[in-house]
Amino acid sequence: MIQFLSLASGSSGNCYYLSNTKTSILIDAGIGARTIKKQLKEFGLSLESISAVLVTHDHVDHVKAVGHLGEKARIPIYATQQVHRGIEQNYCISKKLETSARYIRPEETFTIGDFCITAFDVPHDSHGNTGYFIECDGQKFCLATDIGHLTETIRTYLGQADYIVLEANFDETMLQMGPYPAHLKERILSPDGHLSNREAAEFLTDHYSPRWKYVWLCHLSKDNNHPDLAYKTVEIALAKIGIKAGEDLQVIPLRRTTPTGIFHLNETQPEHKD
Repeated sequence: MIQFLSLASGSSGNCYYLSNTKTSILIDAGIGARTIKKQLKEFGLSLESISAVLVTHDHVDHVKAVGHLGEKARIPIYATQQVHRGIEQNYCISKKLETSARYIRPEETFTIGDFCITAFDVPHDSHGNTGYFIECDGQKFCLATDIGHLTETIRTYLGQADYIVLEANFDETMLQMGPYPAHLKERILSPDGHLSNREAAEFLTDHYSPRWKYVWLCHLSKDNNHPDLAYKTVEIALAKIGIKAGEDLQVIPLRRTTPTGIFHLNETQPEHKD
């Protein structure tokens, strides 16, 4: 049985927990270390049980707590060389990584306890950005966030997974009509920016796989999106190919600043426990 818990998912901070009870990891640590510890404790989980933190990229909403977790809690921090360099240069991180840094390469599989992990390249306006494909106990989990566009590599890994965390950052109309300055709108819309609800929905319909059990929509914008809108965009698109969201495929927008509750994942019947 694998457990998945989103502690936060959005521009204010991102942090995800994955465990098979013997091996537990975090993907990103973009909220405060005390918050991570407190929220884990609320679900009967401990920071001391975390074997590693996998980092997708060096923006502060993904790495805020890595210094504390790495050097004070002594949890290994895994990232590409470019991401580690970005963390080192990030002025928002007061505690720099010294003994806790672990270096990985895209497409080179490595293990942490029971998890078999492969990082893969993701296009975003930073350097060395990665998604993660994780295999454990016969189940396959894939996280791809902060994506300017969907590459063939990303499509391949998502297509092989049973459980997907996929960015649905913005609604195009809300972004265009919203208060952001033109240069920021252009950044979000660029091939190295973020993925829209429409683009996420189109991927899920164009590449639909009957092996998918859960799709979590992540990194929703506070100003340019809404959970109901992200869900409805995907629901309508799936319905056009005869797939009913909530029955044939669980589709869940992740909360921006609060935990989701624990999802218990297995091959026969996915379960969710608040």
